[in-house]
Amino acid sequence: MTTTTWKIAQLDRETEDGFVFTAHYTVSASDETYNSGAYGSIGFERPEDLAPYASLTEEVVVGWVKDQLTAEKVSEIEVALQAQLDEQKAPTKATGTPWS
Repeated sequence: MTTTTWKIAQLDRETEDGFVFTAHYTVSASDETYNSGAYGSIGFERPEDLAPYASLTEEVVVGWVKDQLTAEKVSEIEVALQAQLDEQKAPTKATGTPWS
């Protein structure tokens, strides 16, 4: 069974009011033996209702990231990570020479 985890690595914000304008995120997928991962960043437009920076949680910001990416892109990322795991389990490509 594959476990996929979304995390926030870093936030970029304005110091005056705490507006978060960029989130840097990681996505990891793993089963009990293999791991794969991805990194990305996404920008946000200033909302009408600004959440206080000190009250933000990782869960909230991950929700923002997924909303901004759209469900389709979130699915693409997770499918790509699963494909990396599948390739690790049953490689379709290899390197080397037949005489070594």
